[in-house]
Amino acid sequence: MVSQRFRAVAVVGAGAVGSFFGAMLARAGHRVTLIGRPAHVQAIERDGLRLEMAGRTETIRLAASSELAAVRGADLVLFCVKSTDTDTVAQQMAAHLAPEALVLSLQNGGENAATIAARVSQPVVPAVVYVAVAMPAPGCVAHHGRGDLVIGALRAAGSGTQASPAEDEAATEQRLQPLADFLAAAGVPVRISDDLMAELWSKLMVNCAYNAISGLAQANYGQLAALPAIRELQQSVVREVVAVAAAEGIDLALAPSLEAMARIAVAMRGQLSSTAQDMARHKPSEIDHLNGFVSRRGRELGVPTPVNETLYALVKLVEAGYARD
Repeated sequence: MVSQRFRAVAVVGAGAVGSFFGAMLARAGHRVTLIGRPAHVQAIERDGLRLEMAGRTETIRLAASSELAAVRGADLVLFCVKSTDTDTVAQQMAAHLAPEALVLSLQNGGENAATIAARVSQPVVPAVVYVAVAMPAPGCVAHHGRGDLVIGALRAAGSGTQASPAEDEAATEQRLQPLADFLAAAGVPVRISDDLMAELWSKLMVNCAYNAISGLAQANYGQLAALPAIRELQQSVVREVVAVAAAEGIDLALAPSLEAMARIAVAMRGQLSSTAQDMARHKPSEIDHLNGFVSRRGRELGVPTPVNETLYALVKLVEAGYARD
């Protein structure tokens, strides 16, 4: 197998998720640049990035910038922007990417990697992210649970993106395995999947079951799991997502999906969803790409999704009030 070395890493959209994985790579000795909002960048430049994990706080020194041009020279790019910004940022980033760079999409939703690939000529690898993190303050990331990834070939993710004629499955694996090894050596467990679309839909299912409810109630996953009525509501969400996935040709078995949804509350009891964190700050969430995506695809495919539609509408109602504050 051909070896691929990653000498410089850039994190585009360094919020909680990007800062966490950037911190893991930096503490393992790799050269990392976080590209994020000015307040976060200024705090990191002044004090370093504070990582709260396993009951202790560690200060990690790494580069930070609020300019997208800082992606120049990176041969691995962790793309972590909100789904609503994917197309715009990918288009702006394209001019700065090194020809040999590899882009790893660490985002919610199933369409982001294909959107990035339509804007850049470099290979794009989609990832399913399982981590509970938050940013309690600029320059600080708090880890609450897990921190593992599932990656796979973009063409295996049902995106419609085709590899070049000379590329075969072995060549794809030559990119994925060195990436998995690189991340694993920094303490980030990685699994390579042959069917990433099913993995993406499984994560979408979990997000749809937790994010909107956590956001509307401003409650963590443990609090949701403690109420039988909420567990029943989440199960209804899962059934709808499984039905839409089936109409898409994605096989998500119902029983394992319900079990996977329930396990998240055990693994991440104290986690507030990313939607909850956005709503607490009166920021637009990714709900259009979560319950909104499921309800939209349900209508297009003739699959009823009343619970997802309701949760989507309620979050949008709350977000509509932000402008009046």
